[in-house]
Amino acid sequence: MSDLVVIGSINVDLVVSSDRFPKKGETIIGNSFNVFCGGKGANQAVSASKLGGRVKFIGAVGDDSYGTLALNNLKQHGADTSSIQILENTNTGLAGITVAENDNQIIIIKGANEKIDEAFIQPYLDVIKNAKIVVLQFEIPLKTVFYIIDYCFEHKIKTILNPAPFVPFDKSIIDKVTYFTPNETEIASMFDESYEEVLSKYPSKIIMTKGSEGAYMHDGNELVHIIPKKVNVVDTTGAGDTFNGALATFISQEMNLVDALEKANIAAGISIGKIGAQSAMPTLEEVNEYEEA
Repeated sequence: MSDLVVIGSINVDLVVSSDRFPKKGETIIGNSFNVFCGGKGANQAVSASKLGGRVKFIGAVGDDSYGTLALNNLKQHGADTSSIQILENTNTGLAGITVAENDNQIIIIKGANEKIDEAFIQPYLDVIKNAKIVVLQFEIPLKTVFYIIDYCFEHKIKTILNPAPFVPFDKSIIDKVTYFTPNETEIASMFDESYEEVLSKYPSKIIMTKGSEGAYMHDGNELVHIIPKKVNVVDTTGAGDTFNGALATFISQEMNLVDALEKANIAAGISIGKIGAQSAMPTLEEVNEYEEA
């Protein structure tokens, strides 16, 4: 039995940096090229694994070299990859990223992530049923996400739904998840009320992250603000995924919600003090040391 099951996307990021973006039809010389393993699902699984969570990942990669790279990366971080399918004649999810002029341009190829439909999930229902908590995001088909949430709701399995990257959806699904973790921008896109009003209507369910301000929830009596320690911000990439993976880990270990949020907040804070996404995600030892400092 895995403590937590992550179901989501696996991507490989191909990052080119240059002094400027090329004009249409133009070829220019770049400065560097790097390959990073990513995808919101994979990022959250790595975060959980590095913090000591027992993670099983359900997802898909293509039968290309990028799929091999992504699978090996998850294994190296301690995730159970036995429920990841290698799909023939399919690309692994890719992000082509050009970084220049203090900005970036990104083209996403969904690849194998787009093939995760209800039929794909069927063989793994027993895996899901035996989880303490299931973690989901929006980088696989929305219909599949809702199918899994319905299954978990029916079988009383805890879930965390991170609605990112954000797309419009039927908000009634929030009633079926255990924890819903939007950021402030996503809350504003979904609701007309202030975030304080929204959180009060979903006590101990909606956990809103707000960048450097930390996280907010309502406990049924009052608004709870999880205040982060001050950190030197180096790179915010993957901070949200770090938070969600950490939260899932600590909840799976039967920690109460406020304590889990405080530790998840610390993990996210540590991650933005380093360069990268998965490489910046902290270990449990780092979180404990930071907490005691």
